[in-house]
Order: sequence, then C-alpha cells, then structure tokens
Amino acid sequence: MNLDELHGIAQKMVAKGKGLLAADESNATIGKRFDVIKTENSEDNRRDYREFMFRTMPAMKEHISGVILYDETIRQKAKDGTPLVKLIEAAGAVPGIKVDTGAKPLAGQPGETITEGLDGLRERFVEYYKLGARFAKWRAVIDIGAGMPSYNCINANAQAMARYAALAQENGIVPIIEPEVLMDGDHDIKRCEDVTSWVHQEFFNQLFYAGVKLEGIILKPNMIVPGKKCPKQASIEEVAEATVRQLKRHVPPAVTGIAFLSGGQSDEEATAHLSAINAIGGTPWPITFSYGRALQAAPQAAWGGKAENVAKGQASFAHRALMNSLASVGKWTKAAEKAA
Repeated sequence: MNLDELHGIAQKMVAKGKGLLAADESNATIGKRFDVIKTENSEDNRRDYREFMFRTMPAMKEHISGVILYDETIRQKAKDGTPLVKLIEAAGAVPGIKVDTGAKPLAGQPGETITEGLDGLRERFVEYYKLGARFAKWRAVIDIGAGMPSYNCINANAQAMARYAALAQENGIVPIIEPEVLMDGDHDIKRCEDVTSWVHQEFFNQLFYAGVKLEGIILKPNMIVPGKKCPKQASIEEVAEATVRQLKRHVPPAVTGIAFLSGGQSDEEATAHLSAINAIGGTPWPITFSYGRALQAAPQAAWGGKAENVAKGQASFAHRALMNSLASVGKWTKAAEKAA
C-alpha cells in the first residue's frame, strides 16, 4: 500500500466543484429504471445510456471527479470500440467499481441485512485494478424501525466494511465507506441523527482495528433527515445543521473527504441540502456528492431509450451536474435551477 498515492486519488475524487457519478446500478436495478421509461433492459441499451453520460462534455471534465461502475460496465466498450473506462479517464475523471454483492437477510435479526461480497475479493481487486479501477464502493444498509437497528447488525456490517476497506487499500484502491441509514419509516430527524452517530462511531472503530488509513478513504454517508413517513418533515436548514453537527462529532478529520449519497431524496432536495451543508462551512473535509438517481433520473426521462434523444439526455445530465457542482461549493440557488 502506498498511502501517498491513495491520498492523491482520494483528493482528486473530492476536488473543488466536482463530485462522483454513481453509475453502478445492477442490471436488475437499472431494469426497473428502464421500465419507467419503457426501454428494453438489454446490454446494448445499458451501454448506450451510460456512454452518452460519459461523453457529455464539458460536464464530465468540469463537474464529475469520478464514476462508480458496475462489473458489466467496467468491461464494456463504446459503440466505436473504445473501452468505457477510457472515456472516463479521457474526461479527467477517476474510474471506480462497486464490489459488494448486495445486502442479504441477517440471520437471527428479522428485517435487518448484512452486506456480502468478501469471498474472493482480494483476487477481484487485482483484476479490477488491471481494468482501470482506482477506487471502490461497498454499501452497508441500516434500517430504523421497532427494535432496529440492533448492535449485531451495525457491528457485523462495520466488520465487513473494515475487511473490504483493508483489502482495497492493500491493492492500491481507495475504498468508499458507505454506511447508509435509510430514510424509510416514520422516525424523526433526531432519531436519524442518533442512529447515524452510533453507526459512524462503530464503523470508524472497526476501520481502526483493521488498520485502514483514513487519509486513503472517502466517506459516503446519508444526510440527517427524518423518515419519509414522519409527520414532521425538516427544513433545508434543519437538515444541514443536524448533518454538519453529526459529522463534526463522529467523523475523524483525517478522512480525506465526504461525498453524500442522495438516499431517496428528489433531485432538487439532494442538491438544496448539499448546498446548505456547504454554506455552513467550517468543516475539516471537502464535502461533495456521490449521486445516482439525483443525477440520472432526469437524463433517463429525457433520453427515453431513443437515439434521437441523446442530445436531450446529455443536456439534462449536464444541468444536474452543474447544479450539484454549485451545491458542492454552497452556491446553488433556486434561480440557478430554473434558469436552465
């Protein structure tokens, strides 16, 4: 492990005004997205869709620092034969790879999950590095409900995350640490803050025990928001204040950067919250985005699976990338949103 190299990659991933495009949906998940726009879930369509985003200039060069890929995508070539990884690199962005195999039911804990994918991971990292990946992602899912989360769920996921992160760094790959506390349910914003604090505390404990170097990681956390079914929703300012407070209390300053997940928020909500968080300032880390649906939902709808709509899809993607770039420096406004 070369910590200086890992730190350099991590810094590039959270460069000022840039953030990550999460294009790592499994084939089953992107199939659900394609169903909405009445598009066949074929390998060619998946390639064409992702290719038009990776070719969107100057958005990719100016606003996207890295792209999280799925196993299929990191191996695919564009229509003209260019590997998709090379398109990402040509834009100056860092290619990354999702390496977990999904959240599965946790034995003995009804309703809770454990993320799997550690078997053979060392060998997969060797292959992914040769394919061009320089960072990786592993997502743990923590649900809030009656009697949940349990310590067993948090601890099991934290240990798995630490083992993944240590293997990534061993192979010259920056691990994204993604413990997602879901915003499903009727819990209030304080409950979300309490659970997220507990989760971060346990996860960083396990990263320490595993010898993971914080200067060579990126944290991808949820924002502190009430559950979708909570009768009292929070203002943008309340979310920003609670999120910054929680991060300052439970995330070590040695972490290179923070790239938020959107976690079921609408496009504009995710952007507005990120901008308000950055407007507060005073944090020891750069804070940016690692968005999937919040960057892609509008471009998917504009494209609709039709070659003649690629330009529309690219224009929509460029707009969302610009809006989130502004948010990453605390300068997004509703006026800017409407101007496009």
